[in-house]
Parts: sequence; C-alpha cells; structure tokens
Amino acid sequence: MPPDATAAALPRGSRLGHTIAQNIGLILACAILILAVFGFALIYGIEQHRLPGNFELTSAVNSAIPLVFAAVGQSFVVLTRGIDLSVGGVVDLANAMAAVTMGKTLGSALGWSAIILMTGAACGLVNGLLVALGRLPPIVVTLATLSIFQGLAIRVLPEPGGAIPPAYTNLLVNPNGPWALVYILVLGLGWAAFRRSRMGVDLYAIGNDEASASALGVNVLRTKIIAYVLDGTLGAAAGLFLAASATAGDATTGNSYTLSSIVAVVLGGISLFGGRGSAIGAIAGAFITTLIVNILFFGHVNPLYQSFYEGVFLIIAVVLGGAIGGAIRRRR
Repeated sequence: MPPDATAAALPRGSRLGHTIAQNIGLILACAILILAVFGFALIYGIEQHRLPGNFELTSAVNSAIPLVFAAVGQSFVVLTRGIDLSVGGVVDLANAMAAVTMGKTLGSALGWSAIILMTGAACGLVNGLLVALGRLPPIVVTLATLSIFQGLAIRVLPEPGGAIPPAYTNLLVNPNGPWALVYILVLGLGWAAFRRSRMGVDLYAIGNDEASASALGVNVLRTKIIAYVLDGTLGAAAGLFLAASATAGDATTGNSYTLSSIVAVVLGGISLFGGRGSAIGAIAGAFITTLIVNILFFGHVNPLYQSFYEGVFLIIAVVLGGAIGGAIRRRR
C-alpha cells in the first residue's frame, strides 16, 4: 500500500504522527534554518550595531544559489542510494566554459548557457550509464569522472579570467536585490511537480528497495540514468550562477561544491541510504551551510578553523535529526 494511502487509513492523530515521521528531516532542516537566520542576525547586529539589510540579504542569496542548484542535483542521485563526487568537476567545467564563450551580449550568453546545460547533462549521462548499465559503484565512477571533468575545465580555462556580460550577471544574480530567489522558487516548484510524477515515485521506490521496485515494474536503469542526467544539468546551472556572481571564470572554484552539496543534502534531511527526504530540504540545507560560513566570519572565527566548526555542526545536526526521527517512529 502506498505511503499516502497508509496515512489516509490511519486515525487523524495517527495520521499527523505519520506525516511528521515521514517528513522529520525536512521539518528539522527548516527549524535549523530559522535558528541560523536568527543566529546570523544576532551576530551581525552585535558586530555592526544594526540589523542586516537588503545588501546582506542579497549577498547571502547570491552566495547560496550555486550551492542550492548543486545540492538539488545531488538529491536526485542520493535518493537512489547513490552519490555524486563529480559535481564539483561539472561546476568547474560549466564555469570555465561560460567565462570563455559568452562574449559581450546577452543573446550570445543565453545561447551558450543552453549549450553548457546540455554539456552538464552529457556529464551526468556518462555517470548514469557507467553506474546503471556498467553496474559500477557510484563513488568509484564519480570520483574518476571528477578528475576527468576537472581536467577538461583546466583545458578550457588554464588560468582564471574570461568575462561574463554584465546583463547576464544582472539577469541571474542582480546585486541590487535578492531577485535570485525567483530561480529558487521555480526550482522548488519544479521539484514538487517531479515528486508527484511517475518518475518521482520510481525514484523513491528504487531508493527504498531496488529489487522490489524492479519486481513491481519500475524501469531501474532508465530512472537511475535520468537521476544522474538531472544532477549533471543542475550542476552546470550551479556553474553558470557561480560565473555570473564572479563575473569571470576559474576552473578550480567549483571544487568545494562536491563536499558542500553532500553537506547540504544531509542537513536537509535526505537519507544517504536513499528513499527518504526532499530536495526542498536540500535547498534549506544549502542556505544553512551558507549562513554558517557567514556566522563564523562575523564571529571572527579564524578561517583555518571554519571547516572544523562546520564539521562539528554537521555531526550534531545529523545525530540530533536521527535521534528525534527515531524517537517519533518508535512512538508510532
């Protein structure tokens, strides 16, 4: 019986408990995000003697949006019990291509954006074919393709440089206001539609039990390949937003997005064992990760120790989420 049918068959009180248990990761992610926002406002207020304004909000959104796209892409793969270590290489390649091809006009930039997104999809297709058809471990495949994509990025742009048209920057990450939130809204709506589609149902079925999903008629190979293609496409989108923010390219700036996207996914309540969680949580996780960096910066934490505190926070969040989720499920 599908989860929704199971929930509908329960009494109202039990139905509420069932819903909470099923979405505990997302609920905790939203709660942590709210705490992070208040924490940032408090630290910023103490340091600057005023509350954050439009500039700070815009900077936070524009800084987070590349990670948002990379994390949502990572979500598709993680929900199938996979992992993509090559996402940083895709971001690097897209960033490098954008910097050397876009020219000076918005029309040219948009045309090349489509090509770059298709390149990201091709990178994801390579990963998907090797994992699904080759039956190779995702961690091995994507670690290998990470090196390949990074090598291609350096070949395209050996040294930092290039240029992004100002009109393109204004379109993606306008510095005058947090207009990039529109793209995040569209991404969230796209995920909601995907989650309710047959492909979305198949994705969760594979993550929960691949053998049972296959026995029920789910096309496992096709679903996995599509998950990696979507992952690659969104990784390329992250590279485009990163290039627009920097107004130039660097074939190494995407390296950190491999780990950061996994951190955002975990903070967003998506299970690394697949089949549980939501990309909406990954969006919240991306903002949490960005705000943690800002809090540590305004808290005058030595940059050498920032990774340490980020890791400690991640462990606490994961342990807390697991404990609360387990307690709720036991009470049911």
